[in-house]
Amino acid sequence: MAPSKAMKKSRKTRTEDESQSQGHEESGYAGMEDWMQPKQLLKPDDQLELTEGELKEEVTRILTANNPHAPDNIIRFSFKENQFKQVAHVDQLAVHFTLDGNLLHKDSEDAKHQMARQALSELGSDFMSGLNATRAQQANDAEADEQGGTFMRSGMTTAMSNRDPDKDEQETQQITIKNKKDVKPANQFNYSERASQTYNNPLRERYVQTEPPPRHNFSANANQWEIYDAYMEDLAKNEKAKAAAAGKTPHHGKGKDDGKHKLAVMADKDGDELKGSMGQPLHILERMVNQNTFDEISEDFKYYEDPADEYKDNGNGTLLPLWTFSNERTKRLAVTALKFNPLYSDLFTVGYGSYDFLKQGEGLMLCYSLKNPSYPEFVFETESGVMCVDVHPTYPYLICVGLYSGHVAVYNMLQNQAPPIMSSAEAKHADPVWQINWQKDDIDTNLVFFSISSDGYVLSWTLVKNELKQNVKMILQDPQATQSVDQPALESGTAMAFHGDLDYLYLVGTEDGKVRTCSKAFSSQYLDTVQAHYMGVYKAVWNPFHSKIFMTCSADWSVKIWDYTYHKKEPMFVFDLNSAVGDVAWAPYSSTVFAAVTADGNVYVFDLSVNKYEEVCRQMVAKKKKTRLTHIQFNPKHPVLIIGDDRGYVQSVKLSPNLRKMPKERKLMTTDAAKAPKDDKKTKEFEKMEKLLSLVREPEKLKDSSST
Repeated sequence: MAPSKAMKKSRKTRTEDESQSQGHEESGYAGMEDWMQPKQLLKPDDQLELTEGELKEEVTRILTANNPHAPDNIIRFSFKENQFKQVAHVDQLAVHFTLDGNLLHKDSEDAKHQMARQALSELGSDFMSGLNATRAQQANDAEADEQGGTFMRSGMTTAMSNRDPDKDEQETQQITIKNKKDVKPANQFNYSERASQTYNNPLRERYVQTEPPPRHNFSANANQWEIYDAYMEDLAKNEKAKAAAAGKTPHHGKGKDDGKHKLAVMADKDGDELKGSMGQPLHILERMVNQNTFDEISEDFKYYEDPADEYKDNGNGTLLPLWTFSNERTKRLAVTALKFNPLYSDLFTVGYGSYDFLKQGEGLMLCYSLKNPSYPEFVFETESGVMCVDVHPTYPYLICVGLYSGHVAVYNMLQNQAPPIMSSAEAKHADPVWQINWQKDDIDTNLVFFSISSDGYVLSWTLVKNELKQNVKMILQDPQATQSVDQPALESGTAMAFHGDLDYLYLVGTEDGKVRTCSKAFSSQYLDTVQAHYMGVYKAVWNPFHSKIFMTCSADWSVKIWDYTYHKKEPMFVFDLNSAVGDVAWAPYSSTVFAAVTADGNVYVFDLSVNKYEEVCRQMVAKKKKTRLTHIQFNPKHPVLIIGDDRGYVQSVKLSPNLRKMPKERKLMTTDAAKAPKDDKKTKEFEKMEKLLSLVREPEKLKDSSST
């Protein structure tokens, strides 16, 4: 329905009036700007004040496709390498929505029917939308006419009464058909639709196909005489195998599990191996007899605690004597090495030799157990005196031995009283081997150990095809000494200690009191050198809880604790024990507790958290006068110390409660306890040692230590 001329004129007049009134209002507001209150910017007091340069600075933020909730420490067992390894690739894809659909060919019957239905539905929706738009337009026009005046209503009524209803219906259909293409649905929220498609990871299939194991069917009749014949045949095979093994050197086992159930093999007191079905029962019977014989000592080992420690204000403690391990064959030999087994906490290895270099002879290596102090579990004889031993951490039945003659050998505890399974025949040190340690090689094999000798060389030995291959790892040359091409100046190595976390880092102690920091990557260059003592360094050992701290002892009567990152190259703690210190050892339960033995027969136990200047326990352990204590070791599980002397005796003592105090747990509030991280034992011990070191260091001169 077309609007009349009167309606157009009325609309024009109303538009002009509105524009004039709007202009007056704008001029009025312009005049009011002078007396109106200006706008004030409100901001909080703690808002950060930024300069113009900081406000204009662009901050780049990078969005990555990594899933923040995806785990990055998945450990799985590798059957190829026979160990647990971390998974390198972690799936970062996160699926939020999936919809399964189907496709139809457009020429098929189903597709044609579906398109026909969609066309009809679209036509109906377009018609209804056009009709609704027309009705809305008519309603707006009617409202405008009502506002125009009485003469507009009368003219509109007359015009509408004169129109034909059929003609109006035709015009409505024409408008609907015209608006089918022009009218769009109203969007009052300014909505815009966007879609994105992410990259789908390609699917990969991996599979391994192995050959099926061979199979065969077996069937037989079992009766009395066939069973008897089978037993007789098996007995004959066993006798032939034993006869053949008597003339050959057996080979060692290949895995850790091969030795767990075989370490119980015993040797009787006559020296012959117990064979047959009576070996294990006799072994158990002997331990039962020893348990009854040493019943009081066993009760003290398990239950006795010194009640006097509760009344000592200074934190001092005592050592309770337990068993004494001795053998008739070792009375003229000195204890030259002590080492606990990493798998069995009651089993330890003792090396016997002589520190009197004018009286050298055969050596001996015995393996004792705390359950049987009367006789050793395993006995091994050596052609030369034993100077050092070490037990493999993964294969606890393999023991590497350094001899006075310069040779090294590997023994297998599964073969009691047998010769070494490997030995260095021609390749050897020129002087006695003072220390030996199992280590991991660069090619990730576990059958490698290092040795140090007075000849000035640090050698590595690799077990390859029942042979020991030698490799020079460090030549201990003195940079300040005068050297010649024919005969370079070499230092005598006496001690060696490998870092617990850094496999390449190790310490070397020399006969002139120096401690040199070395690396496996360099064979003739030192990382650092410290003049630690005035006489030979007998032992160097790293702290098991603090990776920067190590301890040394020497014949100059002193024990010193060092921080290898400290720039002044001075010890953190120094203790004078008034006698040559033969050995020192850190406690496995505390970062501040260590023990030392001296040549005058005394055992010293220190706890730096209790007393930084004096020992908390000093006790005479030697049974006879002029007996020198040579070595000391902590038990990894029980509060027990084993001490060796130069008369072939090994004594075990129990630490009193004051000497094995554990760190107190922090008391937190209920709300803080849930938020606080769970500190493990190593973290607490590290913090305890670090707190002591902070009292000793100079804060203004710790540049090197803080950067490290």
